[in-house]
Amino acid sequence: MKKIMNKKGFTLAELLVVVAIIAILVAVSIPIFTSQMEKSREATDIANLRAAKGEAVTMYLSDDSFTGGNYDADSGKLISGAPTKTYGKGTAVVGNSTNTQFSYSPSTAYTGKYIHVAVDSKGECKFEWK
Repeated sequence: MKKIMNKKGFTLAELLVVVAIIAILVAVSIPIFTSQMEKSREATDIANLRAAKGEAVTMYLSDDSFTGGNYDADSGKLISGAPTKTYGKGTAVVGNSTNTQFSYSPSTAYTGKYIHVAVDSKGECKFEWK
């Protein structure tokens, strides 16, 4: 009697080629994913700066003797003391989210910091990460 061989399935060489292709795709996508994550962190910091400016302008227009405070991102308010938790997200990795209005530098690490807003007598806001 003759044995019939089953010729279905993939060879070892074909499987190795598929694994190699997947490894190359992963190696290419990791740097792209990392830079996109940093861009989102920097965009979060810039959004917090905009919110702090909006709150400072509102406070100054309500009370022209207002001189500034520390921005608490949880409540969206300026407070006199330090916020209970920090919310800076940007790291020293450059994600290229620049903003000249706030002098935000993408190469500076803001992790673990919060925004201090100072308002001068003309109503101009100055921002400092502490």
